[in-house]
Amino acid sequence: MTRTTSSTSPTSSVHYPNTSPITSSTQPLLSGQPDLELEDETDSAVEHRRGERASMDNQVDEGMIQVKGEDRITKFVWTLVFTAAISGLLFGYDTAAISGVLVIIKDDLGGPLTDWQKEAITSSTTFGALLGGLLAGGLSDYTGRRLVIVLANAVFILGSLIQAAFHSVPLMITGRFIVGLGVGLASCIVPLYIGELAPTKTRGRLVTMNAVVVTLGQVVAYAIGASFQNINNGWRWIVGLGALPAMIQLASIGFLPESPRILLLRSNVHAAHRLLSKIYPSATTHQIDQKVEIMRRAVQQSKEITDRTTFRQRLESLLRIGGNRRALIIGCGLQISQQFCGFNTLMYYSATLFAALGFKNATAVGMVVAFVNFLFTLVALRIIDPIGRRMTMLLTLPVMIVALILVAFFLHVLTSQTGGVLVEGSGYPLSTSLLVLLSMLVYVAGYATGLGNIPWQQGELFRLEVRGIGTSISTATCWTGNLIIAGTFLSLMNAITPSGAFGLYAFFCTLSWLFCYFLYPETSGLSLEEVSFVFEDDFGVLKSQQIRREKLEKAKMAEVDRLIGDEVGV
Repeated sequence: MTRTTSSTSPTSSVHYPNTSPITSSTQPLLSGQPDLELEDETDSAVEHRRGERASMDNQVDEGMIQVKGEDRITKFVWTLVFTAAISGLLFGYDTAAISGVLVIIKDDLGGPLTDWQKEAITSSTTFGALLGGLLAGGLSDYTGRRLVIVLANAVFILGSLIQAAFHSVPLMITGRFIVGLGVGLASCIVPLYIGELAPTKTRGRLVTMNAVVVTLGQVVAYAIGASFQNINNGWRWIVGLGALPAMIQLASIGFLPESPRILLLRSNVHAAHRLLSKIYPSATTHQIDQKVEIMRRAVQQSKEITDRTTFRQRLESLLRIGGNRRALIIGCGLQISQQFCGFNTLMYYSATLFAALGFKNATAVGMVVAFVNFLFTLVALRIIDPIGRRMTMLLTLPVMIVALILVAFFLHVLTSQTGGVLVEGSGYPLSTSLLVLLSMLVYVAGYATGLGNIPWQQGELFRLEVRGIGTSISTATCWTGNLIIAGTFLSLMNAITPSGAFGLYAFFCTLSWLFCYFLYPETSGLSLEEVSFVFEDDFGVLKSQQIRREKLEKAKMAEVDRLIGDEVGV
């Protein structure tokens, strides 16, 4: 006797409005076709399958279909994620590489760089990323996710070569701006692509893999920066080598399939079925059929909305429709929190900062910061799904707040002899400089575990018809905050002292904790469709936790039933 996995939703008590079956000009695998009856199937088994079909009629959540091995990540999925995440490597490499470049560039661009020129070179990348992020999501809704990844790589290669070849500040700024366009495209589209590709139960881990690769890129950038620190025109090698990850990804782009939801938007049901069969290799054909059909209905609903509305109307719906508006507030709020906590000042200016503190190889010290960031992003990879996004944020933000207060205090002590400002070559006590560094490392550990990667789960917040637009706006918010931070840090330290600057970042972290406590719902373990449901009436903090508890309890009960069935040979 064959045991059939039930398709009953873990949250079957939840009502999903406006989910009536939708017809399509392209027949789906299950639509309008008779139930297939296997030769050895009993009448009761056939009736059970028909009951499953009836129970699916008003459902649009593919997470409702539970299959064996769904919580395991296959080699195929890992390969797809790592291939896509190469874009994260170029993102991380570029954000960190500029730190070492600013220290060793000296007068190679026609004279020593002023603080304003350093801020302009750094922030031009961020401005480009802002525009790239705005463009990426909406563009990917029309071209597909995969083509935008190709565009990001091509743009990044061009910008890297311009930086390496030219000899003036304006052209350096131009090259940095072009690179920024590529970074913005990649930072928006890759987490979105991985999130749509990933199984519900492992979506957090897989999207976090992109953050892991970003931090790895930062470590590589610091290592290369330290290696070229004493080489004439070594900074040109640093920026030029940034094109290498993009070239690698372009060479392997043929391996990346399109997102299954984009395939269904294009009515390519059989391609989506083949892809899901590889993502869920332990599932039966019947279960894959169910997942495809339910996903198709959700996609078709979004397609109908897209077909009868203009881009402007969908953009306006992000503000007018309560569920979309609340999702946008969370997406933008988390991204602005990620920037206003001040972390990227360490990525862009750590070598400048540590040189002023008296460390001899400031770029090598910056690499220690980048390595801690990478290490604790690996910690996030392990805890983000079981502990949850919300709880991770609530636990790690206080660590960041305390660490930033300590950084501000030790900087105040350190600079008391130089009028509250950092002056390179002042011979600051090494013990106090080490305390500043240690506090920064604790701060980076807290950041990497939570705020450094969770905002990039933003794609899961939005309904499909506004997912590209909403993700673009959230990404642009990130880069707007980054632009403010990158373009003001050196001036801010001069205006309110280094101690005051890091104290201000601690204040913003406190506001971020309050934001997460009162508004950020738990999305870990919820399907993309369930996340949309969470925002329907309010921010859904309590509702999301209830749904997650119910799913965990029913998953445990299903596992017990399976073990009992295996024990008695059912």
